[in-house]
Order: sequence, then C-alpha cells, then structure tokens
Amino acid sequence: MLYFAYGSNLNHFQMKRRCKDSKFIKKINLKGFKLTFRSKYRAADIEKKNNSYVQGGLFEISKSDEKKLDIYEDFPNLYIKHYFTYYNKRVMTYTMLNKTSFMYPTTRYLNIVKQGYKDCKLDKKKLFESLKFI
Repeated sequence: MLYFAYGSNLNHFQMKRRCKDSKFIKKINLKGFKLTFRSKYRAADIEKKNNSYVQGGLFEISKSDEKKLDIYEDFPNLYIKHYFTYYNKRVMTYTMLNKTSFMYPTTRYLNIVKQGYKDCKLDKKKLFESLKFI
C-alpha cells in the first residue's frame, strides 16, 4: 500500500527501523492541507487549508508495516487514517483526531523531522513556515 509521511516518518533511518519493508518512492505535495504541530506530544499533524500544501514522502509499505505504524501513531486514539488519491492510486496518511492548538515541537523531534526533510529532499522553508518563523 502507499503511505504519505509528513513528520518524523520522513526520516529514512527511523522509518526503516519502524517499518522494515518500507520503500521510499518519491517526494510529493498534498494539496489543500497545511502542516502544524499539536497535542501534548507536540507532534506533526495536517489540517485542511485552501491554497496550501504539505510536502511529504510517498512510501510503499506492507500490511505488517501498516500495523506497526498504527501502534506507533496510536491509531485510532491519537491519529486516524485519511485517504486521498494520487495519480489514481489510493494513499493513506494519518491526521490527528483532536485538533488542539499549535504546540512548538521539542528540539529532538524537530531534528528528526529536519533530517527527514533532508532525506526526502524537501524544502525546509515550508517546514519553517509551519513553525511560524516566516
């Protein structure tokens, strides 16, 4: 199945450790959403926003990888699944169930995400925008 990562799962080392069968395919943009950070975990989330997009990584994952991600993402308590179509293919991602207010991520978490942006060759400017730097 196809999985869209936009937070710490962009980090190739972490993703491979978590999901041994995962294969990074390419970077893509999810239109109509914006990246934010929230909850007591100060973790990445996406929310609907017109004229905006979220950069992310498209991964091929196995059923067992999906089960591991479900546990890691605390599905369905913290995150729920969101599906979208990319070139006629169904893609799964996670979005937080409770949309709490923005919470600045921890340095450790943010460094994992930054490395993921580097791994997937994403534009860090979009990440900094979501942190309200710009």
